Amino acid sequence: MLDVNMKTRHLGQMRDYRKTLMTKPELRNLFLELTLRCNERCLHCGSQCGDVESEELTVDQYRTFLQQVKEDMSTSGKMLDITGGEPLLRKEFFDIMGVAHDLGFSWGMTSNATLIDDSIARDLKKVGMGTISVSIDGLEQTHDEFRRTPGGYARAMKGIESLIRVGFESVQVTTVVTHKSIRELDELFKIFNEMDIDSWRIVNMEPMGRAKQHPELILTKEDYQYLFEYIRNKRIEGEPVTYGCSHYLGMEYEREVRDWYYLCTAGLYTASIAANGDIMACLDIERRPEFVQGNILRDRFSDVWNNKFQIFRRDLSDDNPTCSKCDQKEYCHGDSYHSWDFDKNEPMLCFKDILF
Repeated sequence: MLDVNMKTRHLGQMRDYRKTLMTKPELRNLFLELTLRCNERCLHCGSQCGDVESEELTVDQYRTFLQQVKEDMSTSGKMLDITGGEPLLRKEFFDIMGVAHDLGFSWGMTSNATLIDDSIARDLKKVGMGTISVSIDGLEQTHDEFRRTPGGYARAMKGIESLIRVGFESVQVTTVVTHKSIRELDELFKIFNEMDIDSWRIVNMEPMGRAKQHPELILTKEDYQYLFEYIRNKRIEGEPVTYGCSHYLGMEYEREVRDWYYLCTAGLYTASIAANGDIMACLDIERRPEFVQGNILRDRFSDVWNNKFQIFRRDLSDDNPTCSKCDQKEYCHGDSYHSWDFDKNEPMLCFKDILF
């Protein structure tokens, strides 16, 4: 375990840095939700994706928007994060990403990889994809049941193999762990290690979206303790295993299970464009009208970024009596926006009394 005094000093620096970002935000990650359509129907989906109708922007609308971002804010230090639904279901996917590539944007994608073969992987390389995160949520039976997609695991693994074969060097697997799947981590690690995956990102099933309908899959206190010990031990062994960016974990686990310290970046250096053009912070945050900051079809993104988003540039802990009195408030700030209950003004998940 890293020195507590060093962690305290670093967390203090993160606190001060966050205060600076509240008044001087720095756009680094810009998510583009190309569609809400998906060929899977995952039990945890926060956006209720699947076989649904989806408003979608045209190629020209994306071109105009991205040109404006480049003109107003430059492409330097910015990453486009392409998501959905399943982004590859967009018929114009390669046209849109070709525009982004030609304008000089770096970009990566989150995908279920079921539509990827060698030909698609080569096309992804041509339009400049640098990174990809593929969802594998358990061993074959568990994955297919969780994603309600028979054969999904096999197709996803073939997609990963194609990406590796074509030469992508930043292939990450993301696993959403549930109470049912947590004991499969060791076997999954062996599989990914043999495939030479570049990194493995493990996250817990969050109490949002469809997950609220499946409380039996939410991790227990013992599950969480097992999860973070597992990740920490793998990292001690030098393995590229990491926990996701969500949640403040306390002195015991901060900096132990990921490369740096907790910071919810929604509205600070993360923004998103929903499938219909709405300007938002993080796409995982509950879709409420007050969180929509504008729409790229009528608003210039740079103006919105610089002059709105104030609802995200504050501490959630100020809204809750328990959080506001917590001795970890200055490091946690009320934790992540996506796991906050805005009707009750309380966190849906807090690791105090679970991990610390």
